[in-house]
Amino acid sequence: MTDWQPTASWDALRRRAELLRTLRAFFDERGFIEVETPLLSGEVLVERHLDPLSTVLFDDPREPLGGRRMWLQTSPEAAMKRLVAAGGDAIYQVTRSFRGGERGRLHNPEFTIVEWYRRGDTMHEGMALLAELCGELLGRGDCERLTYGEAFRRYAGVDPFAADTSALAALATARGLSLSPEVRTHHRDDLLNAILAAIVEPRLGQDRPTLLYHYPASQAAVARTTFGEPPDDEHRVAERFELYVAGLELANGYRELTDADELERRMGAANDLRRADGKPTLPPAQRLLSALRAGLPDCTGVALGFDRLVMASTGAQSIDRVQTFGVERA
Repeated sequence: MTDWQPTASWDALRRRAELLRTLRAFFDERGFIEVETPLLSGEVLVERHLDPLSTVLFDDPREPLGGRRMWLQTSPEAAMKRLVAAGGDAIYQVTRSFRGGERGRLHNPEFTIVEWYRRGDTMHEGMALLAELCGELLGRGDCERLTYGEAFRRYAGVDPFAADTSALAALATARGLSLSPEVRTHHRDDLLNAILAAIVEPRLGQDRPTLLYHYPASQAAVARTTFGEPPDDEHRVAERFELYVAGLELANGYRELTDADELERRMGAANDLRRADGKPTLPPAQRLLSALRAGLPDCTGVALGFDRLVMASTGAQSIDRVQTFGVERA
């Protein structure tokens, strides 16, 4: 029996440690405070496609918290925004996160995430900080900045804001994408996501890192919305951006939504979609809503998949090769 051995080599683990030291120094030198927030919470920042793992505390009714269901967080986002609302100016965290139903070459249910927030940053300032960090850690040249619309027109030959569902479905069929009949006829964002993943993403970050930004407003998640840049200036877009290196998504950032009522509406809509997908609904992040109502300042936040960063640095083709033990050996 050999499955007691690590899935990563010692060379990969040494490089991982070096990157972690460099990353911490980067934020420390810029005045960020490293924080820790709970892995367990009684509520969730609800998203349609993210499935948190749950546990029951003290399965004993005699215990004060006996029988209480808690959720392992899919990211530290909700708690970190509460810290910003409570006076945090620039904070970062290196922690573990958990997502159910995610396993493959790029996914493990337990993974390392780096997340940071800085008060007062615009989306473009948040992108600049991420580009600076990418250069420090990977040294692959200046980042290309590319809008979502430009990327689709350049690599997929379609305008993602103007094309209707039938045009997107026809493109997907022509490119050999396998889609369910329901997606083909009803879910425009699902079609866009499929085209992005299969056609656009593999072309991003090949010569140098790419920052993709201004996603459709319907894909804002917890980002603010605004009007796009020409030629997309008639369309509302999300102040959201992602970092790609050699076709691999490494980070996701937002100029954060500060409107509590809008966030509550979006979480309710996400639960409606989960219900339609046959998934259980989740308890919304009420304490985060309270923090927004108390006053979340204008800020930009970014979540970086640290394991994927190590993959990009070492050339590893599987997340298992940069983690000590994949879930099958945990």
